[in-house]
Amino acid sequence: MRAVRCSFAVFIAAFAMMLGFGGLTTAASAAKLKAAPKITAKAAYNTRGSVGEAYVTGATPGDQLMLVNKAKGIVRTGTADSYGSKIFFMVKPDGGYTVRLKKDGKVYGSKPFRVLKAGANPPNSFYENKPLHEGLNYVKMRDGVELAMTVRLPASKDIDDGPFPTFIEYSGYQVAAPHDLLNSVIGSLGGGGGPSDPLAPSTSTAVGSLLGPLMDFATVSVQMRGSGCSGGSFDLFGLPTTYDGYDAVETVGNQSWVKNGKVGMGGISFSGITQLFTAGTQPPHLAAVAPMSVTDDIYTATGYPGGIFNKGFALSWITQRMNDAKPAPADGQDYAKVLTTTGDPQTNPPNVIDQHCLDNQKLRLQTRDANVLIEKHPYRDPSLFAARAPGAWVKNIEVPIFWVGQYQDEQTGGHFPESMGALAKNKNVWISMQNGVHVDSLGPSTITHWAEFMKLFVADEIPEIPAFILGLSGSLYDYLADAGSVPVAQSELADSPSVAAAKAEFRASNPRVRLLMDNGDAVPGDPGAIGAKWELDYNSWPIKQAKPVTYFLQKGGALGGKKAAKPSSDKYVADPSARPPQTLIGAGESDAWKAQPPYNWAPIAAGKGLGWTSGALSKDAILAGTSSLDLYVKSSAKDTDFQVTLSEVRPDGKETFVQNGWLRASHRALNKKLSTVNDPKPTHLSSDAAPMPKNKFALVRIPIFPVAHAFRAGSKIRVTVQATGGDRPIWDFDTVDDGTTTNTVLFGAKKPSKLVVPIVSGATALGTPLPVATALRGQPSRTYATASNGG
Repeated sequence: MRAVRCSFAVFIAAFAMMLGFGGLTTAASAAKLKAAPKITAKAAYNTRGSVGEAYVTGATPGDQLMLVNKAKGIVRTGTADSYGSKIFFMVKPDGGYTVRLKKDGKVYGSKPFRVLKAGANPPNSFYENKPLHEGLNYVKMRDGVELAMTVRLPASKDIDDGPFPTFIEYSGYQVAAPHDLLNSVIGSLGGGGGPSDPLAPSTSTAVGSLLGPLMDFATVSVQMRGSGCSGGSFDLFGLPTTYDGYDAVETVGNQSWVKNGKVGMGGISFSGITQLFTAGTQPPHLAAVAPMSVTDDIYTATGYPGGIFNKGFALSWITQRMNDAKPAPADGQDYAKVLTTTGDPQTNPPNVIDQHCLDNQKLRLQTRDANVLIEKHPYRDPSLFAARAPGAWVKNIEVPIFWVGQYQDEQTGGHFPESMGALAKNKNVWISMQNGVHVDSLGPSTITHWAEFMKLFVADEIPEIPAFILGLSGSLYDYLADAGSVPVAQSELADSPSVAAAKAEFRASNPRVRLLMDNGDAVPGDPGAIGAKWELDYNSWPIKQAKPVTYFLQKGGALGGKKAAKPSSDKYVADPSARPPQTLIGAGESDAWKAQPPYNWAPIAAGKGLGWTSGALSKDAILAGTSSLDLYVKSSAKDTDFQVTLSEVRPDGKETFVQNGWLRASHRALNKKLSTVNDPKPTHLSSDAAPMPKNKFALVRIPIFPVAHAFRAGSKIRVTVQATGGDRPIWDFDTVDDGTTTNTVLFGAKKPSKLVVPIVSGATALGTPLPVATALRGQPSRTYATASNGG
């Protein structure tokens, strides 16, 4: 892996949600529980309560354990694994729990313990006496589980040189590995080879392990529970993991070497998503967060777009995470394999072997088999997904936030703007969105503003980009993405007379929402170079000036402003095998980041999809927001999957991909309170699922993910519908279609199928020319070819 493997942290969350199949044990059900045997002997194993969980360590493998509540009822039973461990998930928060074991004629019992409640946070005194030193540390969370945390200082600094402005990078990747990443990167930039350092953090955590110290921040790399050298079981975005973020912030914020007793958070992808959860818990010592390239909903956004399982990147990613969660030294992350074998770096007196990393592997066998959970939970059950959706925590974020994302992100997807409206009451919000791919959040159009935000709202300092970063930036982007870039600019605030003046100027010059346009077309002669060519600025998201515009589906594949007086219809065969499943099939995972990816964006096969194309636009149309394709459909099958593609047909005969949307027909029921004319919101509830009516047309509203795109005058708007696949670099879909289903779309008269798009009133492309056909990052291009119906 030569580049920043910022594989998102997404879909494991969906699976990890589904932990305890019976749900919480309630007080009402307690009276029905079987009575526990009376304790006659003291247990030798250890027990502890976590947030909604209880765990056991030190039991004998094979022990049959009973979780007993304070009313002496048996809540749950389970078997100790080969490490002598067991976790009971989804337990009602309460005191008085014990774990009992009936063995050898005796009933062994633990001391009573409490299962913790979400939001019942420890007092500050819990965090005050946990000193952190430079290098690798181990810190106990509220439930006694240890997390590995590596403190990294600015170059040539010692801890006594503090206080330092500080931020946390919190991830499940190899983040707390104690060695230096900079030397590895410099060696790569210089053409140096040789083996990689197993004790260096992964490049996917470079924001904290590399960029932060170069910007004169101290950073703390926090290893998520159940990964690396941290203890506990891997349960991504479960409540214990979320509140570990709170505990980490409060622990770091209480260090004497942290400036102002306030700590920020930074990072991309996995390290970005954790910020939404952590900030949503509102830790008092948190100063600001800066999430990049994140997802907002683990079901709708990435795991099950439209209710269809994403068996491509999402499945491969979770498989990797499950392998990482296996116990070291036989498995797990590279640095854990080393430290569980040799012992940790000496933090104890000389000649005392430190085995924290080895001891912290004891609960690793309690990780759930995600593949089994996938099969059992194809719907968005609120009891499973509510607390594990990053977007659900956004409404609680009160600290300043700098948020960057791409609509065509090949990993996390482009659904993330749907949660940004929840920040409406937060006055300190700066959002940047652009076309592009996962790594582009770190691009030159945003990185200077990111540095300004972190310096002003975390460091409380006047922003200045170090000359080292400015001089190396071009080489770094070539290293990260095989792409050129526009230059990284020095901060215009560097000469401010004071921090207060710099903050005032930052607020005045940075709008709440920046739409960075035509990313990839800014460097003449270098199509695909990272950087936006121009931008549009707004004070809200959704953009208030974006008004829904309706295009009606018409005969001959036309899109028009008026519905046809007479009904008409077209049909297609839903055949996912008619096109390649992915646009980068067989390519490397980071090939999407290149200036000119080897896309194979195949046209719609004859009879295997429908298209509708507008007339040439008389003026620029800036689309910004979520769109809806409303189809009246009759299907030959009880269920079928729809993939919708929005694209631009250019005057030069090329077609540019803009955005996708998906929906499984049986998931067509909408949340009527939340849905709008251009933003339908399917419930994805099993109770709402319904087969397609036989020989009848049903209204199916297919949401198209948010996007901002400039359709120039002379171009045409096109929308297509077909079976899933063929439009995404590394996503793939577990579709119900097998090439035998015929779908018929009706339009005109009383059943006017239509496309509704949000067009920004008065906005133009500011006179910028049509981009080079293959320039726009994340947006494949092909020669326009009509579908079988003429559109």
